[in-house]
Amino acid sequence: MAWEFSNDKPIYVQVSDQIVSGILTGTFKMGEKLPSVREFAVIAAVNPNTVQKALSELESVGLIETQRNTGKYVTQEGSIIDMARKKRGELLAVEFLKSMAALGYTSEETIHLLEEAKNGEVTSNERTDA
Repeated sequence: MAWEFSNDKPIYVQVSDQIVSGILTGTFKMGEKLPSVREFAVIAAVNPNTVQKALSELESVGLIETQRNTGKYVTQEGSIIDMARKKRGELLAVEFLKSMAALGYTSEETIHLLEEAKNGEVTSNERTDA
């Protein structure tokens, strides 16, 4: 099944984001060989040049490595993956805080809601939306 893309950013960036997500979640493990450019293009239903650009970006930040004649592999440098995980987490946190602020929540109220959710005091069945 083809990956779904939005119109808010270039396709190669979204392909790159999908691959990074795969690395961060363990779908692609450290040192593992990645699918070829053509295989990724079929999976994502995009042009191979788009995939190549995404992979080049990931290689430039060190998340993947090219091994001559054998293909592209996820880095074996855990610190690079940890840095990417931290960056992704920070971006998600900022997006979440912006969304909560748009709903009128202060930082303190947001933290309180998170603590309640963490402690199981809020369930997904408690709906407040109209």
